[in-house]
Amino acid sequence: MPSERLTFKDMCSRFDVTPRTLRYYEYIELIAPEKEGRSRFYSPREVARMTLILRGRKWGFSLEEIRQWLEIYGKAGTSEQYRTFVEAADRQLATLEGERESLERVIEDLRRARDDVEKSIS
Repeated sequence: MPSERLTFKDMCSRFDVTPRTLRYYEYIELIAPEKEGRSRFYSPREVARMTLILRGRKWGFSLEEIRQWLEIYGKAGTSEQYRTFVEAADRQLATLEGERESLERVIEDLRRARDDVEKSIS
């Protein structure tokens, strides 16, 4: 049904992305709008894919990891989708935990240096 489709402008607005970002996701074939003349229209399927893309980006996944996830999402049955997601999520959680530990050390070092400087000017 045409009323369920979003225009290019509506898609950018709904997901708060720039036109350049949306065009890039099309260019790398993460989403594929329907084209009518020079206009692009996004079906509910593309809206769902965009939701998954942005969720993946928020969680720190690379676009290539998101591409692989979307390929499986489009082909596989539910249990394979879930298993693939759990494996990817476990890898990403380990990466994020490592980054958090590193960040906590950096924050503590900076806090210590700041406190030392503050003591010297008091």
